[in-house]
Amino acid sequence: MTVSHGLEVGALRPTAWELTELLPEPSEEIIVERLASLEVMVQAFEGRRGVLSADIDQQELLEVVRQYEALVEKVEVLAAYGYLWFASDTQDQAALDFKNRVEQVLTDVQNRVLFFSVWWKQLDDGAADALLPSDSQHADGRHFLENLRRLRPFTLGESSEQIINLKDADGMDAVLTLYSMLTNRLEFRLEVDGEQKELTRDELVANVYSPDPDLRAATYRELFRGFESEATLLGQIYIHRLRDWYSENVQLRGFASPIAVRNMANDIPDEAVATLLEVVREKSSVYQRYFRLKAGWLGMDRLRRYDLYAPLAESQKEIPYSDGVSLVLDTFASFHPDLAAMAERVFAENHIDSAIRKGKKGGAFCYTVLPSQTPWLLTNYTGRVRDVATLAHELGHAIHSMMSDDHSVLTQNPVLPLAETASVFAEMLLTDRLLAEEQDPQVRRELLASAVDDIYATVLRQAFFVRFEIAAHDAVRAGKSVAELNALYQAGLEEQFGDSVEIGPEFQHEWITIPHIYQTPFYCYAYSFGQLLVLALYRRYKEEGRAFIPGYLELLAAGGSQRPQEILSKVGVDITDADFWRGGFSVVEDLIDQMEAATR
Repeated sequence: MTVSHGLEVGALRPTAWELTELLPEPSEEIIVERLASLEVMVQAFEGRRGVLSADIDQQELLEVVRQYEALVEKVEVLAAYGYLWFASDTQDQAALDFKNRVEQVLTDVQNRVLFFSVWWKQLDDGAADALLPSDSQHADGRHFLENLRRLRPFTLGESSEQIINLKDADGMDAVLTLYSMLTNRLEFRLEVDGEQKELTRDELVANVYSPDPDLRAATYRELFRGFESEATLLGQIYIHRLRDWYSENVQLRGFASPIAVRNMANDIPDEAVATLLEVVREKSSVYQRYFRLKAGWLGMDRLRRYDLYAPLAESQKEIPYSDGVSLVLDTFASFHPDLAAMAERVFAENHIDSAIRKGKKGGAFCYTVLPSQTPWLLTNYTGRVRDVATLAHELGHAIHSMMSDDHSVLTQNPVLPLAETASVFAEMLLTDRLLAEEQDPQVRRELLASAVDDIYATVLRQAFFVRFEIAAHDAVRAGKSVAELNALYQAGLEEQFGDSVEIGPEFQHEWITIPHIYQTPFYCYAYSFGQLLVLALYRRYKEEGRAFIPGYLELLAAGGSQRPQEILSKVGVDITDADFWRGGFSVVEDLIDQMEAATR
């Protein structure tokens, strides 16, 4: 298959990405040149301090914003190179040294330009309103400035903000880097088909989808064996992460609660998040019913936690990388050719790292650097159907970024809950494509089960992670130990599954394996939000057909240039309405009903 960029999809193989667009090479000469260029820009921006007063006019303010935007672009490129190089090999000392060097420089830069955002947030409302541009030409600048103002009540003085930045760079940020290094160097051993294998985490976890129940159980036991060997250290990192989060954000900044920090960053009302989490808790019974049905389909009296993602069919179908890429691109093209063309750019420009190798960061992500650049993607492709779904998911993120690339670097990226829209929608398109092409009722049932399993992992599982985080923050402030956090997590699992699933004692340690709760507290409800939102949008797409597409593309094109509620109101969504979230679960119930009917 040859696509529009001349890309020979059939010749594609999992490979590492190309980063020279960001930095030709990490030689000392080039690094010194880039840092010197950045220093010139910082000094020029520092020269703007004198014009920042209540007497500044609108044109001067917009010039300061443009200068700040150019500075952010320079910073983003250096930060991205450091992050992507390190992610490609977390054990590479040169990558770590570069990352640390750049982070130190960027912390200094952040502190030196901090005066601008502090001044703007501390300006009285009347003066700020008078300076905001109203014309469409400066809509991105206006939204950026309005967003800064939302944080006004939680902003400290310039010197205090500088101290916090320094504290984070050499304190918690460094500890989180150690967490990443430690967890990505763990080695796992598993006997597969009579052969003892040494596996990365992603290679190991691929076996939780095996039709062999003994292999599934052995996979989870080996995962937790690896993490339990460092459980005490990882538990202490988490406790200090929570203490640091609370002391800075609640005690110093005055946020009402630890999760309110994330809600403010996401620009989602506390009420909407609380409603979402409560509806997910209420609807856990939907999945408890499903797990009871699945046990029967698998010939079990009761599912074990090891069996949650067990396939209903014996097939261990593997999809070559080139076939997986072709399938995803074809699916996108069937929905809208522009989506496929955007996805092709990722491969044509070699902006994807899909190969499995020791030391590489596990999981998958999409990294948007600048509006002018195609995003970079990391996946760990093992050939399973779920890896194709992951590929569609991350390419969905990239498409979202490219759809909004006419916005500023300051407003291109949507807030986290909306950031999952295109990615989850892409997965739904792929599932629909596979179902449409499959006639065998048993295979169709397996595809439906895979979709229901994935929605569980994205909605219920992620929401209960956040429920654990809320409880854990309270527990840590009360002086609870790592062992007590284990018990707290286990209690959450028992509430989530009821009597539908048997939970082994080793699962009490699962929380230390979840990087998001360390790196980005309360991030995970964005997955639940995005999945339930997309279920509702996808149902509308099925009802309206191609008439739905222009409005959907407009939603993606907004990026982060408008407030989430404003963007969603255009497609008739009220995120504070519990019935809206329940509507997403009705789609899940329909899928389960279809599976149950197929077995009668």
